[in-house]
Amino acid sequence: SKPAHSSCVLTVNGYHISGTPVHHVDSGHMSLRKASGDPQINCVTFPHPDVMPEQQLLKPSEWSYCDYFWADKKDSQGNNTVSGFEILLQKQLKGKQTQKEMAEFVRERIKIEEEYAKNLSKLSQNSLAAQEEGTLGEAWAQLKKSLADEAEVHLKFSSKLQSEVEKPLLNFRENFKKDMKKCDHHIADLRKQLASRYAAVEKARKALTERQKDLEMKTQQLEVKLSNKTEEEIKKARRKSTQAGDDLMRCVDLYNQAQSKWFEEMVTTTLELERLEVERVEMIRQHLCQYTQLRHETDMFNQSTVELVDQLLRKVDPAKDRELWVKEHKTGDIRPVDMEI
Repeated sequence: SKPAHSSCVLTVNGYHISGTPVHHVDSGHMSLRKASGDPQINCVTFPHPDVMPEQQLLKPSEWSYCDYFWADKKDSQGNNTVSGFEILLQKQLKGKQTQKEMAEFVRERIKIEEEYAKNLSKLSQNSLAAQEEGTLGEAWAQLKKSLADEAEVHLKFSSKLQSEVEKPLLNFRENFKKDMKKCDHHIADLRKQLASRYAAVEKARKALTERQKDLEMKTQQLEVKLSNKTEEEIKKARRKSTQAGDDLMRCVDLYNQAQSKWFEEMVTTTLELERLEVERVEMIRQHLCQYTQLRHETDMFNQSTVELVDQLLRKVDPAKDRELWVKEHKTGDIRPVDMEI
């Protein structure tokens, strides 16, 4: 006899999901099928291949975490089994680590800017070619001053990098690791409960098989009069067989309850991990955009520091310089003549 199916429907985050069917076992039949009737991996029952095409994705076309991480897989060494949920957690923690490394990268950039600003400032005070005069001297003095202005621009850039890029990257999700640990424990506990209830189902199934064999043997012995077993003993064996069937049904029911609970928590938690990942990527994108914006501004301000140098270079006039120099240094404009006798 084929077990009857009664599908349980769960509602998770607004999605209607068909859960593992509850199978009723007829204890009076020897052709006992596995209580779940489905293949299992690590104590989790999955649909039979014949009915798999009927299963719909929860979020079709979205490649959502909640649809693709139900089974366990071997780790990279091929020794241990890693749950789908663990793989998602590892991605989250790796994301947190790369974010920290990005902050370290920006810190190095800040150091370079600060060092550059310090060297520019020092160079701007250099006295080389300070003796140059006239319009060219003005342009040269402005070029040196522009270095000090540029140093200021780079200091401001490094300061803004620290407050608007590095710090937010470092501070984003302070207690993230702790939260992930809680999350991991919760799902792992549900999986442990699933495993123990699966073991209980296996034990109950074995007990039922033994009771059924015992009942059949006693019935056959009575029929062929090989034994003086009484009808009473057969009734007792039938009662035990029925009881074992009831026990199995109860264990299957408890297993299905645990599977439903784990299923619901997996969906809600993986969707939350998905949301957190989107949030992390968006946050980093936003702050890297802030970096490029600050760079553009730095270039703009740097251009403005040399604009005056450009203007003064355009005004450099050798004739004017000569005039200024002559006026300052002339020693007399009366030319000497030959001596007369």
